[in-house]
Amino acid sequence: MTGASKNTLAKLVEDAGEAFSDYQDRMFRDLPCQRVQVDEIWNFVYAKAKNVASAKAAPAEAGDIWTWTALCADFKLIPSWYVGSRDTETARHLICDLASRLANRVQLTSDGHGPYLAAVEDSFGADIDYAMLGEALRGASRRCGAL
Repeated sequence: MTGASKNTLAKLVEDAGEAFSDYQDRMFRDLPCQRVQVDEIWNFVYAKAKNVASAKAAPAEAGDIWTWTALCADFKLIPSWYVGSRDTETARHLICDLASRLANRVQLTSDGHGPYLAAVEDSFGADIDYAMLGEALRGASRRCGAL
């Protein structure tokens, strides 16, 4: 369609992604965010984790993968994101990176995923207003029209 090889286009997309990532890393500093929400998005590489064992020629990186995001509610900006497992180490990576990008104390909200607790404590200490929004609370809020 373009006359260029697939490998050339794949390399161009990879190089562009690295350039954009480097730009974001340099420019997204001292952000004036006041309200930030964090969450994880599930996906899979090649096959879902439960199907990897029976998949034909599954690569080593096959299985579940999570994209962790921090969203600034004020500017609709994603100042920090990370792709990895759904564990404490990955939560710490995201929250530590987020803390390094903020200019001031923020109100941080997450779901009830346990690894956020240690990650927030390690990265912010007491210099944050942090709340976990649980499923029961979310359902009650919907019924009352609060969300």
